[in-house]
Amino acid sequence: MKFTRRDALALGLGATAASFLPFRAMASVDEVISGFTGGATIGEGGVTLTAPEIAENGNTVPVAVDAPGAAAIMIVATGNPTPRVATFNFGPMAGAQSASTRIRLAGTQDVLAIARMADGSFVQAKQTVKVTIGGCGG
Repeated sequence: MKFTRRDALALGLGATAASFLPFRAMASVDEVISGFTGGATIGEGGVTLTAPEIAENGNTVPVAVDAPGAAAIMIVATGNPTPRVATFNFGPMAGAQSASTRIRLAGTQDVLAIARMADGSFVQAKQTVKVTIGGCGG
């Protein structure tokens, strides 16, 4: 491909114009939670969140969540740059409403599990995880 001076100027002007376009900022924890719950009140109990009290490495922190009767479960890491970690959806044929995964944590922070129950209500569980070596560049 032949690249002319005119092509270089057009590419440069296009890149400059694109830099002035508005970009969407990262969502806050409250925005993520209200997006999942629709602003509904969140109760306590009915969700079991299992995470280590101390994680030596924030790159791979094991987390398990169990909420019998849940239609969906969202995991939120309150101190991460992107707080929404995962959302698990369960259909009517699901044998159990539980999931486990490994997540990345930037540092010591709260991990929330919010479950949308089959009746439309929301319940949550919270646990603080102390991270000795951060996983998000820290």
